[in-house]
Amino acid sequence: MTHAYSEHYLDDARENLGEMVDYAVNACHLDIDEFWEMFLVSGYAHSFEVGNPKIICGHSGTELVYEVLRKIGIEMEFPKPQVEYDYSPEYWSGWILAYYQWNIGMPFQEIYKYMKMYELANLYHPLHEAPEQKVIGAISERIRLLSYATKLQQLRKASGYSQRELAEKSGVSIRMIQQYETQTKDISKAAGGTIRALANVLGCRMEDLVC
Repeated sequence: MTHAYSEHYLDDARENLGEMVDYAVNACHLDIDEFWEMFLVSGYAHSFEVGNPKIICGHSGTELVYEVLRKIGIEMEFPKPQVEYDYSPEYWSGWILAYYQWNIGMPFQEIYKYMKMYELANLYHPLHEAPEQKVIGAISERIRLLSYATKLQQLRKASGYSQRELAEKSGVSIRMIQQYETQTKDISKAAGGTIRALANVLGCRMEDLVC
């Protein structure tokens, strides 16, 4: 396939995205998924995936954090830039995701529908020493399996709720809803009160969510 930018820039792209995620989480103490959603809506994710050289290699990862937060109107005291980065799960998440997006050509927004950043970070220990193609295969297989919407996702979308809105109305955490929709947790094994709360908001029977 034709890649959005030359392989010559790929090392810079991976290092900068890895540094960005690591600095946001481990230095600025931001939630990994909340920051990634900021990255997506800021426009910088799109600039990155289409190969804007100013973004993929003209900024350091730390500078990208500054730019993302500034773009969406968040002001904060930034910790000093880190001189060296350990190969943390957060760094690896950004590093491998840059490679995956470049290799596959799928927009970051689309990837994120099926693979949250905290889930990718959780793959660090089983996969960080694996060949890159094995990691690509694992992510692609997950996307293939999850491209079929769960009952919860179908009913939520039919009701016009975002995951956050459903969480607020039902009292079930957004992280739990994400896990049920991505099938990392089996909703049929959820507490009855959890299923009842979701069903009440969605206007369906409890069994509609677990069948």
